[in-house]
Amino acid sequence: DVQLVESGGGLVQPGGSLRLSCAASGFEFGAHGMGWVRQAPGKALEGVAAIGSSGNIAYADSVKPRFTISKDSAKNILYLQMQKLQLEDTAMYYCAAESTLRYWAQLQPDKYDYWGQGTQVTVSS
Repeated sequence: DVQLVESGGGLVQPGGSLRLSCAASGFEFGAHGMGWVRQAPGKALEGVAAIGSSGNIAYADSVKPRFTISKDSAKNILYLQMQKLQLEDTAMYYCAAESTLRYWAQLQPDKYDYWGQGTQVTVSS
């Protein structure tokens, strides 16, 4: 039973920082592609950061170089460190994983099979 549980969202001022966490269980954490996907109201899903089993990382142009994805393999936790947050970053942020093994990171939301419930990030003055 795959479970992905996000935490760390909240309200932050423009220019501020947040770190999102995703506690994963029920699958081989180190072998599957994982990433963070966000969705603002009325907008499409946007893959913002991803990591492959190789450690290869990919970022959306919209968040470079402000976001950093990382993982703690010993604890099965995926992180997203967000800095210099902008109003446009306001969205529900989801942790997601693929059912297939993936060596290289990829950003396409439709490739993910497992999703967390999401954590809300709101950037406002």
